Amino acid sequence: MASSYLKNFLTSCTLWKTFVVIGLFLNLIVNIQKPHQLLSTIWVPPPPPTQPADDHHHRTNLSHIAFGMMGSVQTWPQRRGYLEAWWRPNKTRGYVLLDRAPPPELLPWPQTAPPYRLVDNLSELFRDTKPLYELMPRMVHGVVELLREERDGVRWVVMGDDDSVLFLDNIVDVLAEYDHSKYYYLGWHSESVISNFWYSFDQAFGGGGIVMSYPLAAALVRDMDGCLLRYAQSRSADLISMSCIADVGVSLTPHKGIHQVDLHGDFSGYLSAHPKVPLMTFHHFDAMDPIFPSMDRMQSTRHLMNAADADQSRLLQQTICYHKKTNWSISVSWGYSAQIYERIMPRSYLQMPIETFTPWASGSERPFYMFNTRPQSDDPCEKPHFFFLQSVSTTTSPHQIVTTYKRARPRGLPPCSSAGNHPADSITNIQVISPTKKRLQIDRCECCDVVRVRGAKMEVGLRECKIDEIIA
Repeated sequence: MASSYLKNFLTSCTLWKTFVVIGLFLNLIVNIQKPHQLLSTIWVPPPPPTQPADDHHHRTNLSHIAFGMMGSVQTWPQRRGYLEAWWRPNKTRGYVLLDRAPPPELLPWPQTAPPYRLVDNLSELFRDTKPLYELMPRMVHGVVELLREERDGVRWVVMGDDDSVLFLDNIVDVLAEYDHSKYYYLGWHSESVISNFWYSFDQAFGGGGIVMSYPLAAALVRDMDGCLLRYAQSRSADLISMSCIADVGVSLTPHKGIHQVDLHGDFSGYLSAHPKVPLMTFHHFDAMDPIFPSMDRMQSTRHLMNAADADQSRLLQQTICYHKKTNWSISVSWGYSAQIYERIMPRSYLQMPIETFTPWASGSERPFYMFNTRPQSDDPCEKPHFFFLQSVSTTTSPHQIVTTYKRARPRGLPPCSSAGNHPADSITNIQVISPTKKRLQIDRCECCDVVRVRGAKMEVGLRECKIDEIIA
């Protein structure tokens, strides 16, 4: 009986071995026919790691966000400063993703910048189906390289470019309002109508930033090879990303604080009338004039970040008040600029950016922009006196932040006669006093008061608006 049992056991083992050999043989045939699927998909992320229940409900912080910034060895020397302006060593998670290994002259790699990783070579994936532009799929594929390195505890993934400037505190505060366990695709369209027409009005423009919750990013990575093959003929990395994300069943959640900046020239008009949302990102600093007078682009970036370090929640938030004695309107874009108009202007007018900039594409026709603008004017009642950030300081008694704005240049116009001939030419500095407390309320702007005008100096105080207070 024991002999019969042993015989049956050996027969069963032989059958199992046969099935295993047949399975391996069939798998080998499939992979020989489609080698790219064997070679290119080196790693696929697992579902989001299980976190302790109490950690899952903790508010999102910087450690929960992974950043992937697409770059190149060629542009690194010119753009390195943009990344260093916002990167926080030993606190920020992520990498700059390069097209090739940096040469010896770029080494050792600076500790003040994101560490680098190389994007994968996708030539085997596209052995049979050639992409329209080889660079575009590699840019989309960057999220694979990022999540290969950064996975544990990640709730959000932010992809951008090496000339993107990020405002980390605001990014954290905005993302903390969303449920990171759901599928989210955040971003914003281009400021330029023609750019959206060329690509899509429903995509996030990647220079401004593509923000994905971890479940969405993981799903995108799992489908990456199929996605890149399906959309190999697309002419834009951002369009490929949007198409692949749409195939997962997710659409864009727009956020006006993310800026592609498809504009040229003087950007001060837009920055002085920023939408009433937290500022998250800027792109294309290399494509526009320096944002502060008498500074180059890198100096301007660092100067803006000085204000950001003091209070990101108020950065570029527009506050408007009036000095009724002189019929002046005062508009403050916190941490950037202040303006004096020699006439009482409604807030609905002042919140429209002055068109100091030019369209992204020459030869395009109106409408140029995805937002309302007002033209530059030489009317003394409409043209403002312009002041730019000079300094930021903090006082402890009382706890306040003091930002000082210095006149940019003489306006060179007579006074506004229709408002009583009260010229503001004598004002050279505007000092703005604001609380040190982070401002979390975004449903309503702050109000302000002209505290005093004495000689060449004006002092303005910011405060919360009173119930039913009218800004007029």
